[in-house]
Amino acid sequence: MADWKKTIVSKTDVDNLVKKYNLDPLSASICVRRGITNGNDMLFYKEDDLRFQHNPFLFNGMEDVVDRLLAAKDENEKVLIFGDRDVDGVTSTTVLYEEFKALGLDVSFRLPQGDDAYGLSMEAVDDFAKQFGSLIVTVDCGISNVNEIKHANELGIDVIVLDHHNPPEIVPEAEVILDAKMENSGYPFKDISGCAVAYKVVSALRFSHSEWYKLDVTLLNVEEIENGFSLNCIKLRNLVPLSVYNERITESNFSAVKNKFFEYLKGQLILVWDKKRNQNLLKEIFGSAQEFNLVDIQEEFSKINSSIASLSLSQLKSKSTLAKYGNHSPTEIGAFFNIFVTYVQYTVKKLIPDYVEKENNDLQLVALAALADIMPMKNENRIFVKYGIKMINEHKIRSGLFELMSVLHLTEKKVSSIDLSWVIVSNLNAAGRMGQSELAANLFLNNNPVERSNIANKIVELNTLRKTLTSDAQGYSSLQGETSINQYNGNLCVVIDPRIHRGVSGILAGKLASTFDVPAMVMTYVDDLCIGSMRSCRGLDLPQFLSQMSDLFVSYGGHKAAAGFSFKKNQLDEFQNRLKELSKNIVLTESEKNTYTVDAEVPQKFLTPNLLKINDLFEPFGEENAQLLFMSKNLEVKEIQALGKEMQHLKFSVEGNACKWPCLYWNKGSSFRTEYNNGDRVDILYRVEKNLFNKMEIPQIVIVDMKKSENW
Repeated sequence: MADWKKTIVSKTDVDNLVKKYNLDPLSASICVRRGITNGNDMLFYKEDDLRFQHNPFLFNGMEDVVDRLLAAKDENEKVLIFGDRDVDGVTSTTVLYEEFKALGLDVSFRLPQGDDAYGLSMEAVDDFAKQFGSLIVTVDCGISNVNEIKHANELGIDVIVLDHHNPPEIVPEAEVILDAKMENSGYPFKDISGCAVAYKVVSALRFSHSEWYKLDVTLLNVEEIENGFSLNCIKLRNLVPLSVYNERITESNFSAVKNKFFEYLKGQLILVWDKKRNQNLLKEIFGSAQEFNLVDIQEEFSKINSSIASLSLSQLKSKSTLAKYGNHSPTEIGAFFNIFVTYVQYTVKKLIPDYVEKENNDLQLVALAALADIMPMKNENRIFVKYGIKMINEHKIRSGLFELMSVLHLTEKKVSSIDLSWVIVSNLNAAGRMGQSELAANLFLNNNPVERSNIANKIVELNTLRKTLTSDAQGYSSLQGETSINQYNGNLCVVIDPRIHRGVSGILAGKLASTFDVPAMVMTYVDDLCIGSMRSCRGLDLPQFLSQMSDLFVSYGGHKAAAGFSFKKNQLDEFQNRLKELSKNIVLTESEKNTYTVDAEVPQKFLTPNLLKINDLFEPFGEENAQLLFMSKNLEVKEIQALGKEMQHLKFSVEGNACKWPCLYWNKGSSFRTEYNNGDRVDILYRVEKNLFNKMEIPQIVIVDMKKSENW
């Protein structure tokens, strides 16, 4: 019998969230249980505006990347995008390729095909050199390609690395590396996908078309305070704050502050909100002999939004959304910074007529990549996925994705993150797993809708084949996997079988890890290499673990939860011996396989469709943000029946508050009449979802676990 665990939370903590963030008590209690209590985390649950994503120029090397790409355009250089075979790699390549073509670059792309290894290859470098290419941009790979990039450099080819994997001890000598996991990246959020890095680059490229690119500006605001004045400035470049100046100036410190203030403003373009007010205050402080060349943004902003432009900074700061999620009081200069960013973003989008459409298309791919690569559903990943899903559900589906969704009969329903993860991603991944990654890229890049539909059908067929190969592999590998656990000290499940198709090794490793509740490793042979995939559970950091055998690997890398590697087949015995020794020292966290963590207990009187709205607040679901799990007790079973071709599922209903909930309990049809009957009282652990029936969305409960109620 599984354990149902519900953490007791403090009423004070819940009430604080209700008051501060205008949450309902049930949502607030879930947030407390999940540790979503600070303002920065809450921001990305409550808000979905793209304004809250991070500035691409926070990457320390972003300006260098943009300049190198613009130089490539000016010099008519040949550029190669080299990506990866999975969804993240294909979407990354697509986002870059579309923008590079629009920019006018002479660009081509290449993805691993057939049994090609992961990452940039010597062959790809040599082939590109023969075409007189001079710039390679790797995306979703490259951070571990030290030798290949050195070889490119020797051939006179520059390489820009756009990656998101954990960097090795020695990183390549590339022209520029953008990887948020690099210690000196400058980027504030480390867990973005490769496609998100690509999106940041194309966003920065679009920004470079504007007059604001590389322009150093200073925002200035003068305030009158008791016994003096407050001088407040922010220096910016590419909308990134470089420094902040805040000084009180009074009679006693006038001379020192004056010199410091003038030095700070020296050579700067000075922007203000309400030029007349600021000029009058500066004149009052420094006298009419001192002139300040001020540019009034308020006048410019009035062309965008006259109602907001009529407000003072004092009024604007009280409306600050960002301040609501901070632990500080809003300031006038902070309000000015926010409004300035809004103004500049508007001018950039106006400058590029199809900017919004491009961004919508990009973000649908970024959303898919985040879900496919199991990125944590926190911080700006939530913005990406929410926005991408919003575009899809508003029927603004980008080309390629529309055709695939049509084949899968998803265009008529409101999709969720779960639909994208389990249906769209699994089909897209099949192309790369079956050695035809360029098929997936061409789905997005082909200009002919008929051909895109044909490609979509081929991808679905490949996924059907992938399912067959996975099912077959499970059949002949499960026993080997189970018996291997003792050989590896109870800490690893290891399968080695040449019959396994390399394209399903990762899926198989994931299934084995889930079944046996230990990290799993699945290997097969390709020519003279042993190629493996590994999936984690119970806290094992895979790249860190694999790094202990780095001297054996031809290549390896990945994330904490998913990794891949390869080594020479003749080193298999040594690999296994070392793996057995290393497995002795693996420390796994306590298993929670038979434990369910309850997000909230819902009494019958609160069992209403409002639960769906609460569910929506926590969407998108994914890594580090599992679907909500509710618990309700002492409910009467009604209209119970078994259903399905083999009567394998259980269906019944329960009464909520003035409503009836249909309930589905998958693969529990055998319990009909043997365990459960009409009139039984049950405690249920469940998720809520919307079921589409005759184009109508009907709330339903999906049972996760159920037991007879006590004392009824």
